[in-house]
Amino acid sequence: MINHKVLSLIGLAMKAGKVVSGEFSTEKAVKTGTAFLVVVAESASGNTKKKFGNSCSYYQVPLYFLGEKEELGRAIGKEFRASLAVTDENFAKAIEKQLEMNS
Repeated sequence: MINHKVLSLIGLAMKAGKVVSGEFSTEKAVKTGTAFLVVVAESASGNTKKKFGNSCSYYQVPLYFLGEKEELGRAIGKEFRASLAVTDENFAKAIEKQLEMNS
């Protein structure tokens, strides 16, 4: 079970229009430099995790594996999502701070 504060912050960022979700959009945000933080579901496929692991380390974007696809989807008002990117620096910092406190 992941921290509700993290999911709430992701939800707020989504309402503010500062989250892109889905594999294609997340990858595009990383490659274009608009992603400040990437979250991939722990239940995502090994291939997806490896792909984002490689691209996030190359483009130096913080990457976190957390929760289930359903939890990430629910946080942003969608059905389920394996990956999402936060495109606002302040939201990304706030979410990262919460994640660091929990680890």
